[in-house]
Amino acid sequence: MTEAFWLNDPAPALNAAFTAVAATQMAGLPLNNPALTVEALGFRRLRTEQGGHWLRILIVPWAINLLLLPGSLDWPQAGADLKHDWKFPSGHYEFTAAEQDGIGPYQLCSLYSPAFEFASQDDARATALAVLAALFLRPDGCTPRPAAPTPGERPARRRFLGLGQ
Repeated sequence: MTEAFWLNDPAPALNAAFTAVAATQMAGLPLNNPALTVEALGFRRLRTEQGGHWLRILIVPWAINLLLLPGSLDWPQAGADLKHDWKFPSGHYEFTAAEQDGIGPYQLCSLYSPAFEFASQDDARATALAVLAALFLRPDGCTPRPAAPTPGERPARRRFLGLGQ
């Protein structure tokens, strides 16, 4: 991580930091689901005027959360536990500011906490990826067209053809 934001996908750092939390602060607590392990998945880069932020789903034994990490300088400054609304094609969602050693500032939106309804990591993963897909559907169920490139930007071929990132 740079001092202000992540240049590259933060998934390895998320996995390392939350694996450490699971082995220390959260070890042995009754709200842990023993069928779940730490896994960051569902990479998305949210486009902003200055680049984009990193969206991930994080599965941990005690919860499943959407996480946003700063990917550009236009990250909203907020202290711990302050709220910020983020707009997605499916609607507005409230995220809570947090900070973690090895990661720095991030924002989270709780999906399941605790996460006892999952019998396996595969079940949790499938649900998490379905939530991520639904987040990017408009209320009418359609996938929005990709945003036009900013002036001077060459669009990726897949995005230009409407095939995604």
